[in-house]
Amino acid sequence: MEKSHEELTKHPSGLPTLFFTEMWERMSYYGMRALLVLYLVKELAFTDEKAGQVYGLYTSLVYLTPILGGFLADRYLGYKRSIFIGSLLMLCGHFSLAFPHIESFYLGLGLLILGNGFFKPNMSTIVGRLYETKPSLRDSGYTIFYMGINLGGLIGPIVCGSLGEKVNWHYGFGAAGIGMAIGICVFYIGSQKLPAHIWANERNNESKVLSEKEGVGERYSILLILILSFFSILFWMAFEQMGSSMNLFADRNTDRFLLGKEIPASFFQSINPLFILLLSPVLATAWNRLSVYKMNPDPILKFVFSLVLLGIGFLVMVWACQAKNSLGLVSVWFLFGAYFFNTLSELLLSPVGLSFVSATAPKKSAGMLMGIWFLSTAFGHYLAGYLSGFLSGFTDQADFFSFFVVTSWLGALLLFILWFRIRFWLKVR
Repeated sequence: MEKSHEELTKHPSGLPTLFFTEMWERMSYYGMRALLVLYLVKELAFTDEKAGQVYGLYTSLVYLTPILGGFLADRYLGYKRSIFIGSLLMLCGHFSLAFPHIESFYLGLGLLILGNGFFKPNMSTIVGRLYETKPSLRDSGYTIFYMGINLGGLIGPIVCGSLGEKVNWHYGFGAAGIGMAIGICVFYIGSQKLPAHIWANERNNESKVLSEKEGVGERYSILLILILSFFSILFWMAFEQMGSSMNLFADRNTDRFLLGKEIPASFFQSINPLFILLLSPVLATAWNRLSVYKMNPDPILKFVFSLVLLGIGFLVMVWACQAKNSLGLVSVWFLFGAYFFNTLSELLLSPVGLSFVSATAPKKSAGMLMGIWFLSTAFGHYLAGYLSGFLSGFTDQADFFSFFVVTSWLGALLLFILWFRIRFWLKVR
């Protein structure tokens, strides 16, 4: 019997549970991240360069450990158990940061790094498994899931930033821990109602002999993931300036007074997730409708468009550097403009990449390949933190932000050239 239009376009009932679990986990992550560089510079008196290195090392390792977490989930632990282990480790990490001792600070960072390794790849893999019977909705579903990520990203900097900058840094870190605790409760209750098949581990099927065609398809799939992962590095290297150099630009070079009161610099970390929440429904609907008419652009072209938009966002930052007044300050609208284009760029790459890896990776190694996707994020985050340390060394900061315009547009051009060759692999896989 032919399915109705409503059945074809209706998302799985388990999506809200994963949406809200991710929302609270990301509230804790982005709340802590909004404070990290400011805390290092203002409270611990780190130089910009050293603070950028710590930030880059932390955010890169957070996306490096998912390879291990995905592998252990695929082979031994299973997805549900891995998500719980990761959640509890991150809970302990946030509360460790709430203590005013340098030892507990570094312990907290370590626990967060390990915990994210178990949580991140397996949560993203489970979202894809919800759509095994509705593959045409996968891009749209990941875009909605991405809204949960960014709803948390919107709340976190406001709550944790207010407490951290205005009251006490460690209260801000503690608030992130409370958010993580709520996320654990949401997942525990909601996971009982999720379909059993999404937790199934494929390790017992490893002895299956693939046909020649299936083997070629798997090799092309893995190669495509690796190629797009490389361009993902270029994206995150630039995009993650928001948490480091652009965060410092907001603190030092932006007129943050509104009605006589100064807005905390960490609040500006909420601009990106706010735009995500506004734009995600539009793009989710667009991908859904384009899929119905078989006009949805392939992931490679979406990546190309993403890198072009990212370059435009940093072009706005170049403009901002050239528009400083006599006090060295610019209007907040420059940050809004840069974040708008960066957000559009993110929506064309990050959820699309998650969806692509979920749809493409062989089931027996889905968690580990999702971890490899996050490895590219790790490299990008490290480079972002390392490069952000050079901001204060530029006499003209426009030159610093111009670098990311060039790398983004060169990456877009190279990938577009490659698209004429590798687009055919999408049909083979």
